Amino acid sequence: MRPILMKGHERPLTFLKYNRDGDLLFSCAKDHTPTVWFADNGERLGTYRGHNGAVWCCDVSRDSSLLITGSADQTAKLWDVKKGTQLYTFNFDSPTRSVDFGVGDKLAVITTDPFMGLPSAIQVKRIARDPIDQAGESVLVLKGPQGRINRAVWGPLNKTIISAGEDKVVRIWDSETGKLIKESDKETGHQKPITSLSKSIDGTHFITGSLDKSAKLWDTRTLTLLKTYMTERPVNAVTMSPLLDHVVLGGGQDASAVTTTDHRAGKFEAKFYDKILQEEIGGVKGHFGPINALAFNPDGRSFASGGEDGYVRLHHFDPDYFNIKI
Repeated sequence: MRPILMKGHERPLTFLKYNRDGDLLFSCAKDHTPTVWFADNGERLGTYRGHNGAVWCCDVSRDSSLLITGSADQTAKLWDVKKGTQLYTFNFDSPTRSVDFGVGDKLAVITTDPFMGLPSAIQVKRIARDPIDQAGESVLVLKGPQGRINRAVWGPLNKTIISAGEDKVVRIWDSETGKLIKESDKETGHQKPITSLSKSIDGTHFITGSLDKSAKLWDTRTLTLLKTYMTERPVNAVTMSPLLDHVVLGGGQDASAVTTTDHRAGKFEAKFYDKILQEEIGGVKGHFGPINALAFNPDGRSFASGGEDGYVRLHHFDPDYFNIKI
């Protein structure tokens, strides 16, 4: 399995997202310019210029026409995927951390960081079908979690919002009323900040990665803890195969601590675990720095990783991957 190295970012990667068809890969980095690539050969298709801060997150609509990005420049922007033009800018009073389109692409949930005394917040925006009709006001604003909310995503049928972040707690909110429905147990939950959250392809369960060197699998409706995957380094990124029962964790020490540890590229591998048995089944080495972003192609036949080293590595699986037996 030879990776395709995609060099288009000058700064560390922050987020990767495939479109629903699996033919495009969107990448965000700290260099202000989200980029779109062809997912089969890694060729760069275009960039989205307009942010002037690190871009933390993105999401693409179901029909691949609309891209939303969240940035440290205190905005979230809507883009025309094909043309690369800005369609609308949502302005906030603090950096934007996470963005996620709801089912049907009529709603987006956006999280904003704590900043200059302002608490972090989860905001729901209505997305107009025509950009001319787009309005900036929030339909709903949720506050409560302490510290950064690193990820907020929609639950099944947009009825709930699932959030997780620095205060180590996974929360499920009612997206109509804004009430807190459930939160994860302090004992069984993560013991350090949650860095990442990724839903299964059918939305029935989701996985969280944390600096406590573990990833946990949760039931979306009941917030029951289903599985825990232990590793020996902080987890920055998690994703699940849509095809097989595989979970992928990526991570590494914080960039500031890297020089104090050994320099082997192997410290920064994407680790594959059996989702059911919770056992490690393999790893993909290659990055020269912690892995900050992971994404699985919706067809389950390839995955991409983005690192602190500024590279996106695109891996198309060999046939023997699909026959791994434990």
